[in-house]
Amino acid sequence: MRARALLDLRPLRENPTFRRLWLGTTASGFGGQFGVFAVVFYVWDRTHSAAAVGLVGLLTGVPLIVIALAGSAFTDHVDRRRLALRCTAAEIVLSAAMTVVAFTDAGGVPAMLVLVALQSSLAGLVGPARQTFVPALLTGERLAAGLALNHLSFQVAMLLGPAAAGALTAYAGVGWCLAFDTLTFTAALIGLAGLPSGVPPAEGAPGWRSVRAGLAYAVRTPPVRGALLADLAATFLAMPVALFPVVNAEKFGDRPEVLGLFTTALAVGGVLAMILSGLATRQPRPGRLLLICGAIWAVALGLAGLTGTLLLFLALIAVAGAADTWAVVSRGTVVQSVTPPGYRGRISALEHIAGAAGPQIGNLRAGLVATATSGGVALALGGLAAVAATAAIAVSTPALSRFRNTPTRD
Repeated sequence: MRARALLDLRPLRENPTFRRLWLGTTASGFGGQFGVFAVVFYVWDRTHSAAAVGLVGLLTGVPLIVIALAGSAFTDHVDRRRLALRCTAAEIVLSAAMTVVAFTDAGGVPAMLVLVALQSSLAGLVGPARQTFVPALLTGERLAAGLALNHLSFQVAMLLGPAAAGALTAYAGVGWCLAFDTLTFTAALIGLAGLPSGVPPAEGAPGWRSVRAGLAYAVRTPPVRGALLADLAATFLAMPVALFPVVNAEKFGDRPEVLGLFTTALAVGGVLAMILSGLATRQPRPGRLLLICGAIWAVALGLAGLTGTLLLFLALIAVAGAADTWAVVSRGTVVQSVTPPGYRGRISALEHIAGAAGPQIGNLRAGLVATATSGGVALALGGLAAVAATAAIAVSTPALSRFRNTPTRD
């Protein structure tokens, strides 16, 4: 029983194709944290402008959202493996160009920003395609376990990558961070190379009608609709990251070393949740678990807004991070299990957009509320609103909580 509570490693042991894909994705994701750090540091070091750093986020988020939606017009009508390989190869070229800019200052900040926008556009195209590979390789509990393993690599990269990138920058310079990112990008190609080829059995022709068909499928399919809405409720109404500096200034002396602990607490909670993810991936009703975790996320953040004790605040943020991790795995299990292969690219694009746009808009909402009230009040109100929205989704979409995962034999 104790072993069943731990992270389920069966997909790595049993499926060589998934194992190769996971290793490549993990290496590339870790290197990607070096790239993200390097770009922000490079722009700040050359400009010392908060607006310029903010422009990095804008040029990352907007192309990703727009291209993901546009790409859904044909993602289900092409060989996704070939699409992923070509886009990843192009990403490597762009990463190498960013490395050259960092080492030589050729083109400076404008060149770096253009390359960031181009690379984000490619990520918006290839991201949804990559999300279709795991459900093509795994089903049932194995699918949930595979999604958990993917999220574990993301959490570990978030936990260790920025600190390692900072150390490398201090020792050797920002250009070496981008060089490392370029090198690890090639690992993704190795993981993709072993995937099966073929065009999925998509309905209709590619184009904007295909986009509308994907949106219509998401709306008329209650488990998919409910899962995506639950994600938006959590991130749009209760995203806390933009409030961390405000809360730190209001309650904890505006100390930078304390501020750094907030994001670390989120990541630590996520990693601990992944260690015990067997409790989540073996649940027969992932939709119900998604709603429960969404409520826990909201309540923990709401209570964090009310406390003035640092240790309790960090503990509540860690609880929220753990709940968010299980919610991400549960949402992916529901969405990818329900969606037929011919729609997976389009629905993955919607999931990708919700995952990218929800937190960004949620941070903007939180900042505006904090400006009108305070950081603590904004955090508490966001948690309360997210609890109410999650309850409304549970009541209005009972098919989400009733959805049952396909059991698999050990």
